[in-house]
Parts: sequence; C-alpha cells; structure tokens
Amino acid sequence: MMVSSKPEARARTNNIAHEGPKTMQVFDGFSVAGRTVTGRTVKTLTAVGAAAAVLSGMTAFAAPASATPATPTYTVHQILSGASLHHSYTPAGKKTKKSEPLTQPDDITILGGNLFTGFQNGVGPQGQASSDGNRWSTIVEFTKGGKVLHQWDVLGKCDGLTANPATGWVVATVNEDAHSSLYTINPSSGQVVHYAYNKALPSKGGTDAISFYKGQMLISASAPGTTGAAAPNPAYPAVYAVTLNKAKRVADIRAIYYDESDATQATGVVHGGTVRLALTDPDSNEVVPSSAPRFAGDFMLTSQGDKEQIYASNAGSGSQHLWVLKLSQSVDDTAWATSWDGAFFAADHDGDTIDKVSGTFWPEGTAFVAVTPCDANNAPATCPGPGFPANYLGWLNMWSGQITPVSLHGPRLEPQGMIFVAN
Repeated sequence: MMVSSKPEARARTNNIAHEGPKTMQVFDGFSVAGRTVTGRTVKTLTAVGAAAAVLSGMTAFAAPASATPATPTYTVHQILSGASLHHSYTPAGKKTKKSEPLTQPDDITILGGNLFTGFQNGVGPQGQASSDGNRWSTIVEFTKGGKVLHQWDVLGKCDGLTANPATGWVVATVNEDAHSSLYTINPSSGQVVHYAYNKALPSKGGTDAISFYKGQMLISASAPGTTGAAAPNPAYPAVYAVTLNKAKRVADIRAIYYDESDATQATGVVHGGTVRLALTDPDSNEVVPSSAPRFAGDFMLTSQGDKEQIYASNAGSGSQHLWVLKLSQSVDDTAWATSWDGAFFAADHDGDTIDKVSGTFWPEGTAFVAVTPCDANNAPATCPGPGFPANYLGWLNMWSGQITPVSLHGPRLEPQGMIFVAN
C-alpha cells in the first residue's frame, strides 16, 4: 500500500469537513425500459440473463435522487495502539539488540475469529532500514476486543496481509517497490516460512495485496517500473497468480493480466466501450462479496494513484473479463458491509492504532473505502493541503465511482487497511 508522508502532529478528533455532499446513493439504480432497477433486483435479472444484456451494451444509466438515504453515523473506538507494543531487533550494522514501540500498521485480515495486522516500523518500500536501523516488520494477532495474542517479526516492509482459511495460514508480502518476497505464518504452530519468487518480477517492481479467489492466490504487482522503464508498460503484469512450493520455499508467479490490458468502461453516462488500461499503481485487492450491488463475485484490483478499480470476472481463466471503474478519489482498501450487524476494523497508519467502526450497516453490501487523497498521482508535493485532505473513511457508489465522506464520532480515524467483520 502506498503511503504518503504526512505531518506527525495532528488533532485526533472527528470533525470531518471534506468536499462534497454528506449523503450517497447506496443502492444505486439505473433505468431499464423505463423502470428503476435496484442493486438487489440486478441479481435477479442476472439470473435470467436480462442484466447481462444491459451491462454489456452501450446503455445510459443514472442513479435517481430518491435512492439517497439519510446519512447514518458511526462510532470509532481505538482498540489497539502500537505505542503499547514493542519488538526487539538488531540494528543494521550493529550487534546489540534494541527494543522499540510498534508503528505504522497497514494491512489487516482475519483468521479463526482473530485479527492480524502488519506494523511496518519505519522500514522502507525496498526493505531499507528505518532511521533507527530497524529492518523488520511485526505481524500481530489480536482479538476483536484488542487483546494481543501473538506477534512475529518478518524481514522487510510488510504491505500485503491476508489469511487462507483452507490452510490456516496468514500470508504476508514484503517490500512493495522492489526486492519483494513473501512469508507464511502458521498461528497454531508459530512457524514462519519465507518464500522467494521463482524469477525476477517482470513488472520491475514489488508485490503488495493478496486475495484468494477460486483456488488461486492473487497478488498485486505493485510499483511497476521501479527498476525498469516507467509505467504504464504493456509488458508489466498488474496481478500475479502465485503458487507456493513449500519443499523448495519458492513462490511461482504467473501474470493474469497487464497494466495495459483491454477493459470495458464501467462508468459514465454511456458505458460499455472498450478502453486500454494505463495502470501505474496496482495496490490493494479484494474479492467482491455476493451482497455487493455490482460486480459480485469478481476479483477487484485498486490502482491507487490512478484513481481506478479493475473488476475481473473469472480472473485467471480463459473467460476472464475486465471492467474499469473510475473513482472520484484515490483509495486504498475497500471493504463491503456484508451484514447490518458487524463492524469495520481499520489500520490508522500514521496514528499507529487499530480502530473499530461500529453502527448499523444498511443496506447490506454497501462499499466503504479508505480514501487516500495524498496518494493520487496528481497530489501536490506538500500534502495534506487544499483539495487534498488527510485519509478519511468514505462510501463508494459502485455505479458512478463517486466517493462520499462518512460521518464519524469519536477519535479521528485516517484509515489505510480495512476489513469488515459480521457478528
């Protein structure tokens, strides 16, 4: 995940004053033969083939104003602080161990009812030592109430973190710009295994977010062109399918599509035309849940700096099809409220905390995003600044790509990694 430098001193209260309206069209409709179709109805139409005909053509659509609900509010609680946790390390070039608090939590995942997050501890995006000589990230396992259970150090900057329920492992990638590799952690045994990629990454960058999709481990090909020609480049993969050889401790990679692959436009008054992607910043990725109003069951890649999301149906197969959704803001993680009863857990990278966002989440399937204006390609060198606020929680309209700030009460939250957990 890309991280911008931000001022260290900031007020930690939630007085949101961002641009744009405070409401959004959550179940966004569009017009089909003179009638309004909601997100829920689309699933029914898809089952009988009608929605497929609409979405594949050059069809005009717009969400009616009546689809805009009253703005709900949510409450933030800090459940874990890196300042209360420590790890020991041997500084680069030294022989004596030191201890320091954990800082910069980034990605977050869940396995067996417990949460896991990766603290980056100041390590650079190519694995460079922090200002105090640390080269190790710390992955922490904790309960939904914030009780720490275990922690493990991995060499490098941990960017991608996810869980594989099929194996009971947590998987982490390190060094999103270059010199990348990955680790598996077995929380039951405590075993940590390091894997090197089977060849130099053809994207000339690193690896970042991880998702398990239809039996495949898919990993974002982040920071393309770091060690080669500038991105976008038609030879650079955007996503890798990765297979682990445990005996050899090697991760075999295969590109599933590229930074300049063809995709179908998913936004605009008229959609359905084919465009060529020009991705410069593949970053976070997710599998869209069945309750989402659009692209349910697809694999989604966020190109953070480009303000785009790429939705792939049947990703990695011969029938793969790509859609590109243009966003009004740069975003990092996307998470869907799959139940009205649950909570979001978010990593506040610069606040060094893990926060819980609670409330009633309705309609089911609403997409929430960690908005990262300072990580857009057009962000100013000094950021936050006018028109480019610090990170905030937003709603994503999956039809228009518009993002609306979410009203929060409690400690200020500037999210980066994010996950929804249903009760």
